[in-house]
Amino acid sequence: MLTRRLLQLFIGLAMYGISLAMFIRAGLGLDPWDVFHQGVAGRTGLSIGAVVIIVSFLVLLLWIPLRQWPGFGTLCNAILVGVFADIGLAVIPAFSHLGGQIGMLAGAVLLNAIASACYIGARFGPGARDGLMTGLARRTGWSVRVSRTLIEVVVLAAGWFLGGSVGVGTVVYALAIGPLVQFLLPVFMVPAALPADADTQERKPAAAGAASTAQSGA
Repeated sequence: MLTRRLLQLFIGLAMYGISLAMFIRAGLGLDPWDVFHQGVAGRTGLSIGAVVIIVSFLVLLLWIPLRQWPGFGTLCNAILVGVFADIGLAVIPAFSHLGGQIGMLAGAVLLNAIASACYIGARFGPGARDGLMTGLARRTGWSVRVSRTLIEVVVLAAGWFLGGSVGVGTVVYALAIGPLVQFLLPVFMVPAALPADADTQERKPAAAGAASTAQSGA
């Protein structure tokens, strides 16, 4: 079980970083956080992967007043998404033809949804940005929807001001990612471990059945 969870976490984070590179190469607009990352990268000269990593750890500092604690997956998310975003940008070409851009955008949205379902389903803790959203909702009493909307409007506006790419891809992502992740999550969700007593109770009937079968065959 642990091996599957680790593989799912690392593969999911790698795919998430690659999907970010695909969004950028499509050139049709990014999701709100990546509009911000791209804007900061353009102003600082840092790679977008480096900006993703730096912003992730800065966001984790905001967890402190929210009394939110990172998990193993949170820390892996903070590092690996940025690393694989830069790898993706190094190998994926930009598209100038609209058909290629649309195909790249569609692939990016689908890959991002699969990646999200993978790393969420591995149950190693939320990413820095998701944790900020849920922590803010818990501490303020706001709904998760309100918290997410507020955060994403702020980072989208800041990213657009800094020169990040806002376009049809931004709208497509906003409309499609929620339903896609909801559809895919049951496929990738690793079942929670059963308590020891519940596991024992389940094993007893199985053991009795096996003993009965053995006696019948003797």
